[in-house]
Amino acid sequence: DSDALLAGNPNYVVFNGRVESTPRIKATVGDKIRIYVGNGGVNLISSFHVIGAIFDKVYPEAAIGEGSPILKNVQTTEVLPGGASIVEFTVSVPGKFILVDHALARMNKGAWAILEVSGPANSSIFSSVDVTKEKEKPMNP
Repeated sequence: DSDALLAGNPNYVVFNGRVESTPRIKATVGDKIRIYVGNGGVNLISSFHVIGAIFDKVYPEAAIGEGSPILKNVQTTEVLPGGASIVEFTVSVPGKFILVDHALARMNKGAWAILEVSGPANSSIFSSVDVTKEKEKPMNP
């Protein structure tokens, strides 16, 4: 819709050209993940983030050449229109990690994907809580 495009309110904002339906990216605990994020959009800046992960390294503007800056321990990185970024992180626990544009209203337009990680749990990093059992425990005065 060219009118929506010109108004800066596109109908869809998607990863890999389509709205997510099932996990398409799979990994195993211990894998080092490298994601190349390109922003083919015309005028929206993407704030790329993986919920539940910290990027070990970010290569702003996808600059991986000698002397290019490398950012470390980053949660969210901006990807300019027509630009790109490369992020790296290691998955330490199993689960479904949601890749998003942190302008979260865009999720309803398709700006999300799933990284599905399989492998052994690591309770020293993360363990789930059964909220039904937590509600049954008496509160300490």
